[in-house]
Order: sequence, then C-alpha cells, then structure tokens
Amino acid sequence: MTWVERAVERSAAVQRSRQRIAQQVRQMLDAARKLIDAKGDDFTTQELAAEAGVALQTFYRYFASKDELLLAVIGDAMSEAVDRWSREAADLPDPLARLRYYLTSTLERLGGNNRDAAMPRFVVSTRWRLHRQFPKELAEAEKPFVDLVRGEVDAAIEAGLLNPPDPEWDSWFMTELVRSVYHYYAFAAPAEGELDVVKEQLWRFCLTALGGSTT
Repeated sequence: MTWVERAVERSAAVQRSRQRIAQQVRQMLDAARKLIDAKGDDFTTQELAAEAGVALQTFYRYFASKDELLLAVIGDAMSEAVDRWSREAADLPDPLARLRYYLTSTLERLGGNNRDAAMPRFVVSTRWRLHRQFPKELAEAEKPFVDLVRGEVDAAIEAGLLNPPDPEWDSWFMTELVRSVYHYYAFAAPAEGELDVVKEQLWRFCLTALGGSTT
C-alpha cells in the first residue's frame, strides 16, 4: 500500500469507528428513555445495557456513571424537542408567533397519560440532583432552548415588535420562568382547561416583560 492508500484506509477505519460509536450511544439513549417511560430513573446500568443490547463494559466506555447517561438523556431530549418545535413553527407568520409557540409548547405533554408524563417527571425529579454535580454540563444541555428563544426575541426586536431592556438576560429569565411552570405541572394534576389558561397567562407575562403589546 502506498502512503496515500494507507491514509485513506485509516480515514475509512476512523469513520467506521465513529459510526459504530454513534450507533451504540444512540442505542443506549433510546434504551434509557424506554426505561424512563416504564420506571423513571429507577433502573440499573445492567438493565440499561441489557435493554440497549450492549455489554456493560461498552456502557462504561462512553459514560463514567449512570448520572452522566441521565445528563445525556436530558440533553438529547432537549435537542430533539427544539428541532421539532423549529420545524413545526417554521410556517408561522412572524417572530412573535414563533416565540409564543416555543414558550407554550413546552407545556403540551403535561397533564396527559402516564407515558406522556414520564419524561417531564423524570426531568423534574432528576434535574436538580444533576445540577449539583454537573452545573456547566447541564446548562450546555439546556442551551438549545435558550438559543431558540433568544433568536426569536432578536428577530422580533428587528421587526419592531419587542423592546426588552436587556435581550440576553430577559431571554434567559423567560426560559427559567417556563421551566418553573413546567416543573410545577409535571406533578400537579391540572383541572380541565387549566393548562390552556396557564399558557395564555404565561405568554401575556412574557410578552409584557419583553416590551410587547398585548392588544
């Protein structure tokens, strides 16, 4: 083999290795979410490996602990949700409509059946424990939603629809408010129609705080 051929072969091998790693990690994340639907975070790494169809040593090759896996699950779920919301809001007429959709869609799966409630309850019950261990990593995992909101706030400012005192901080505070509402209703059983009222009030508060008009 020439040196060029050797380099190509090495590159192909690296690519295959990356694809195998990505597949195994995907299997573990999907298995974790399936177990979370069934029992929250009350599962062992052995159960996770069995569900994912990988060896236990494969799990520890990529994750130092179960908590690191749970952190990855939260980040994966957040990225998936942000991608879904972006696609669903793509045809909305203006940045305010998209911003409203993003803020209120976070509450869509609350108050539903047990399967829909499993992930919100997992996030709420696990997040603060993970925050103590991985504050920076957790903030990074949740950053896609903050960026999504900030992007529409900036677009609304450019369109003359909003006038917030501090777009960066106001966007962050707004996502923290949404998180608080999400955390409350993950376990509180809302009355019929209550979440619709909460969504309207949440949007009214955020719009007013950002210097927008409610009329």
